[in-house]
Amino acid sequence: MKAAILYKSGITPQYNEIETPTEIGEHQRLITVKAAAVKNLDKARVNGKHYASYNTFPTVVGIDGVGVLEDGTRVYAQGVTGMIAEKAIITDNFTPVPHDLDDITAAALPNAVLGSAMPLLIRGKLQEGQNVLFNGATGVTGQVAVQIAKFYGANQIIVTGRNERILEQLKSYGATHIVSLKGTDEEIKDKLAAIHKETPIDMVIDYLWGKPISLILDVLKGGAIHHKSHTTKIITAGDMAGKEISLSSAILRSSAIEILGSGFGSLSESELIVFNKVILPELFLLAANKKLHINTEVYPLEKIEEAWNLQIPSGSRLVIKIA
Repeated sequence: MKAAILYKSGITPQYNEIETPTEIGEHQRLITVKAAAVKNLDKARVNGKHYASYNTFPTVVGIDGVGVLEDGTRVYAQGVTGMIAEKAIITDNFTPVPHDLDDITAAALPNAVLGSAMPLLIRGKLQEGQNVLFNGATGVTGQVAVQIAKFYGANQIIVTGRNERILEQLKSYGATHIVSLKGTDEEIKDKLAAIHKETPIDMVIDYLWGKPISLILDVLKGGAIHHKSHTTKIITAGDMAGKEISLSSAILRSSAIEILGSGFGSLSESELIVFNKVILPELFLLAANKKLHINTEVYPLEKIEEAWNLQIPSGSRLVIKIA
């Protein structure tokens, strides 16, 4: 079969022939892959910069994708073997894809949904009518997160970011306030403080960490001894602006801020089953009805080497079309 094959850690996967996987274990199935997304996690594993990096070669790359089972059922699944290939092995923990949802969108959405719905619904436990701030919302996951928040009943949806074109676009997705991170520290804090005073922020989904979250903490922290601050959950789901911050004990002692993380390590096996069996199917249907959107850049499998090293436009997901 044809596949994207990694021959050595740190080099670009190559389009070549490799033996079709045949050792199918219990609760496993063979899938004919139609499309697979390339994400930061895929690239980190290939570059040897992730704890789950590849260590045997040659190997087929790709974590997940969309394809057809032997009985004709079209599904999304994570692979036991690499998914950027004509064939792969998956487990029984798959998600059926609606008839009206195309392969490209179905392949692109799950990682963005995992990075948005899980911090919002599972870790943050969003309630209808709450006010949510998405810090760093101009990426693929942030754009999906805004749409999901609106779907699940968020009231005010505040977004921050540096790409002003995408910030404006997020208004059509449901954002009610936009804050450019290109301003000075004081301008950013003043704008966020005014929003927080008018409509107190209940939850922050943070994709940046670093300096931007430090500014938000300054806005949310308490001050007066007899003043009870508003309870705000901060859920960190990324660190694009820095991996570390300086956090004063006084900030947590003087406020009702709660800080949580959202990632594979923070999610239980049962919560991941809920993702595959409840949340993702619901959002697949939303996308099939043209009410959930994601921008994609599509390349055929035979151009994997060219596509892998492309600078994909901000806010778009690279998807490899296989068949």
